[in-house]
Amino acid sequence: MSVADGAVEPAAAGVPADLAVIGAGPAGLSAAVVAAEAGLRVVLVDAGIQTGGQYWRHPDEWHLDAFAEPEHTGHHHWARYRGLRERLRRHIDAGRIVHRAGRQVWRMDGDARSGFLLRTTAVAGADAAAVDDRAIRAERVVLAPGAYDRQLPVPGWTLPGVMAAGGVQAMLKADQVAAGRRAVVAGTGPFLLAVAAGLVRAGVEVVAVCEANALSRWAVTPLRALQEPGKLVEGAGYAAAFVRHRIPVRTRTVVTAVTGEGRVTGATIARVDSAGRVRPGTERTADVDLVAFGWGFTPQIELVVGAGAETRIDVDGSLVAVVDVDQRTSVTGLYAAGEVTGIGGAVQSCAEGELAALAAAVDAGLAISAATARRLRRRLARGRSFAVGMHRASPVPEQWATWLRDDTLVCRCEEVPLSAVRATVTDLAADDARDVRVTARPGMGMCQGRVCGFALSCLVAHETGRTRRAVDVEPLVRRPIGTPVRVADLAALAEPAGPADLSPRKERS
Repeated sequence: MSVADGAVEPAAAGVPADLAVIGAGPAGLSAAVVAAEAGLRVVLVDAGIQTGGQYWRHPDEWHLDAFAEPEHTGHHHWARYRGLRERLRRHIDAGRIVHRAGRQVWRMDGDARSGFLLRTTAVAGADAAAVDDRAIRAERVVLAPGAYDRQLPVPGWTLPGVMAAGGVQAMLKADQVAAGRRAVVAGTGPFLLAVAAGLVRAGVEVVAVCEANALSRWAVTPLRALQEPGKLVEGAGYAAAFVRHRIPVRTRTVVTAVTGEGRVTGATIARVDSAGRVRPGTERTADVDLVAFGWGFTPQIELVVGAGAETRIDVDGSLVAVVDVDQRTSVTGLYAAGEVTGIGGAVQSCAEGELAALAAAVDAGLAISAATARRLRRRLARGRSFAVGMHRASPVPEQWATWLRDDTLVCRCEEVPLSAVRATVTDLAADDARDVRVTARPGMGMCQGRVCGFALSCLVAHETGRTRRAVDVEPLVRRPIGTPVRVADLAALAEPAGPADLSPRKERS
């Protein structure tokens, strides 16, 4: 039955949810509302105090109505977010969805036979006293944790004023604050255009957008681009903004070093060949106070790996979850949607979330629209084709490590230089990233390899002459504790783990 028939009762205290959705970005929001509409009782868990994830990051909810137009915050598909948010609100009010905001899942155990147990902890600034939220039980789980910025080290990348492109955009979206006055945006991929356009709207002078690859790489995928007309329209909008503001776009150009005393004052820009090697004599220095690096994104794969689900290396080099045509992972009762299955954008993530919810409903014995599922599968096939073309047109340069010096820090947390990584391989015969990590300690600091993990695995593969494989990368993200956790939540493990109270209650202020 559907919720319209009134057959779904609000989740009672001590009753496991039919479905837990982890993440409230495009994929998670879509999964939660579609699952509720299919007749499942849902608990939505997200680290954010507000819904929307990184893509729809926005000012606080009290001012949401002031941002009805996407131009105000640089958002795309803003009307879609507002629609999802309104559907979520209605389901929360009706008791079909329980929203646990400001909570991170730091461990997940179980399976579809015994049920899943999610261990959660409060994020900084959230209500840490919600003891009933520490353990949440659900019969099935949709993982939609999203992704974060991929980092590559260069000399000077630890200086204040060097930021991930996503961090720059987050400040613009959430606070309408620019991180500098004169900037260079560097890396690869279409996301550079979005960040540069946002900076210009905020009054920042963008001296250059440095794209590491040649635009001719896009020529091999014209049909894939035509399958996504929305992307073409979006790109045309960026092109118009660049012409209007006279933003120079330099292809096959990279930032090889950042300079400054105490903070950024300059960036070394150089031309590169097709493999990413610097062309001698092309280096020049740009006076800037902000360097925004965008090398793509890294899926938050920790819970997937922790659950024992199958993974693979995607076309962009990311470790992603393996799913079937309906978003089921290799673990029964566990589904994955959004960037954790491959970086493809918000529209793709929404469709994956919807399909995952429908699959969960089918597996729970509920009837769904077969036509809707077929439509979503076709939509996803087109989107994935475009994503493959985009990643092939915007790869991380093969020889990016040649930009580094021996004293360049690879791991900023543990201050491990490139020379230490190389010495571990050449002198101690370490042949994979895990061995290097244990010996030289890159990835053993505060971030646990989230910042340096991709670069470390690439460097070790380069030094050993091996191809990066899923089995080489998984040890870098396999953690018994997936996120920073409060001591009180660890101490609570000594207490009996009863089901969480999933009864509706007012949102905390």
